[in-house]
Amino acid sequence: MRVFVTGGAGFIGSALIRYLLAHGYEVVNVDLLTYAGNLDSLTEIASHPYYTFEQVDICDLPALHSLFAKHQPHGVFHLAAESHVDRSIDGPDAFLQTNVMGTYCLLEAARTYWQQHRPEGFRFHHVSTDEVYGSLQLGETTLFTESTAYDPHSPYSATKAASDHLVKAWWHTYGLPCVLTNCSNNYGPRQYPEKLLPTMILAMLHGDALPVYGAGANIRDWLFVEDHANALELVFRTGALGETYNIGGNCEQSNLQLVHTLCDLMDEIRPRKDGQPHHTAITFVQDRPGHDLRYAIDASKIAATLGWRPQTDFVAALRQTVQWYLANEAWWRPILARNPQNRIGLG
Repeated sequence: MRVFVTGGAGFIGSALIRYLLAHGYEVVNVDLLTYAGNLDSLTEIASHPYYTFEQVDICDLPALHSLFAKHQPHGVFHLAAESHVDRSIDGPDAFLQTNVMGTYCLLEAARTYWQQHRPEGFRFHHVSTDEVYGSLQLGETTLFTESTAYDPHSPYSATKAASDHLVKAWWHTYGLPCVLTNCSNNYGPRQYPEKLLPTMILAMLHGDALPVYGAGANIRDWLFVEDHANALELVFRTGALGETYNIGGNCEQSNLQLVHTLCDLMDEIRPRKDGQPHHTAITFVQDRPGHDLRYAIDASKIAATLGWRPQTDFVAALRQTVQWYLANEAWWRPILARNPQNRIGLG
């Protein structure tokens, strides 16, 4: 089974590629290598006989047609996207180009290839986010289901919502075999240092302030990236065509709770030189514009129909994540050096 993984040099994409190779797939990694793409995340499998890298822009339709003709895949995992909310607020144009036009071009290239060759079992798996559903209220028990109405609040989530609608349209109009997944916040090793967890871990290592938006009350559902990769492969292989599956970690945490848990782990693993607990460096900063209050995934559909549930204990996986960053300075140090003005992620 030969598949394309777009955005395979990113955080989730690289985890998915490692999982697919371990389970017998041939993988073509399609990535433009923009700022968050990092082939160092795939060093250990770079010479794998079933792995190929193609540096291609998903907005380049002729290049995509050539890529499909060259490799003749049995399916596509589409993860390539601009994904950082703060960046989307500062510069939404890149998000419109990659997330909307890039998805359109990829759908068109996939449709042309599929109509011409009809590869058996071909599937286009579009990977999206829970942010398309908008915001839940703090203190309520409501969860996002697959039938929750879309209500995106940021340029990032609006462009992801648009891409979701395009995929559904290509399924209903052209019959392109598609499945969709919407996931909650991922965490784990090799996450780009603009996101909340690596931002906090690296700030603690450098003795810097730990900036938290607002009062830190915003709640997210946290999903370990390796559990996510497992779910993505399962949906690709066994999910019903045209269906959407929500993938969540069943682990709601406020941003402040999460940072305190990280601080406790760092107090144990890498104490501060001055003997003070890490949480004393927490600093509350001006909130992000339009900051959604709460995301929470109802993952009962994928559990009931496909038998998937998250397998990783949250604190154990968080410890594993912290230890990975501590042990892999050679991975994150060049990123910081290349991006001295990088926007950090505060949740």
